[in-house]
Amino acid sequence: MRGGDIISGWGKILRGKLPLLSIEITSECPLSCPGCYAYGDRHLGGGVTLTQLSDSRGETLVQGILRLVDQHDPMQLSLVGGEPMMRHRELSQLLPILSERGIYTMVVTSGVIPIPAEWTSLPRVTIAVSVDGLPEHHDERRKPATYERILRNIEGRRVYIHWTAVRAHVQDLNYAERYLEFWSAREEVHRIWMSVYTPQRGEQSAERLSMEDRARLAKAIPWLAAKYPKFLIKPGMARAIMQPPASPADCAFARVSANYTADLRTRVEPCVFGGDPDCSECGCAISSALHWITNEKVGPIAARRLLDASLSIGAAVARLKIAS
Repeated sequence: MRGGDIISGWGKILRGKLPLLSIEITSECPLSCPGCYAYGDRHLGGGVTLTQLSDSRGETLVQGILRLVDQHDPMQLSLVGGEPMMRHRELSQLLPILSERGIYTMVVTSGVIPIPAEWTSLPRVTIAVSVDGLPEHHDERRKPATYERILRNIEGRRVYIHWTAVRAHVQDLNYAERYLEFWSAREEVHRIWMSVYTPQRGEQSAERLSMEDRARLAKAIPWLAAKYPKFLIKPGMARAIMQPPASPADCAFARVSANYTADLRTRVEPCVFGGDPDCSECGCAISSALHWITNEKVGPIAARRLLDASLSIGAAVARLKIAS
């Protein structure tokens, strides 16, 4: 985003708004990916799971999303799932409206369903396709959204590629090179960004990275970013991978975002992962970027102090609005 957009986002915080909004627009998904946080038992706090919620369709869904947009007035909106492309008809109605309103909107999909070509020509609309590793890992984890199907469904489009790195992906850094080389060569791919798998507290799984894995990846990020210009990660973000926020209260992303699940009423907290994420091993790309940025200085003042002050002012403004 441009500098003016960042200032606009800061202005929203001062007015008691949260500039980032994420909505799980459906509980439906044809995939059964291991480690998917959205379908975890603790994602919504343990009382109910995503698959137990009733979600909306048609005009009810479109108007429900617009109601949340009106309520939060976000600068950036992420539409996730489930698989959001299960509601592609509603999205075809919704995305031009959001684009016209000047809201940056990202649809995060597995690529299992063809992406309408007209979406990628809309201003401020981004389509992000999740591709978790090379074919030998991805196709098993995310079938039926295989490489073959994704390549067919993005042909002639303009997309971002999002990679969630799990432990098997970082044992040999030639793996990362092969991944970035393949997707960088695709004409359809505009940018590639990477997250590191974020576990729930106490989780023991094959996806979870060790500290040695994270250190190996962080050391490689600067030269990978230099070699592959489409790789949308700054060398400074490597520090955030090694020193993530200590808790949601310390996470800029969690503090400036509102997240809703498929009933369009229930909040996902403390962040998009829900449940009880282990912040000491957070690898969320947006969280890492904001954590890095807020630890930089604006003149003599740490950006984090400006954020803290702005959120305090915004909270006071919101209380005054409620009281009036």
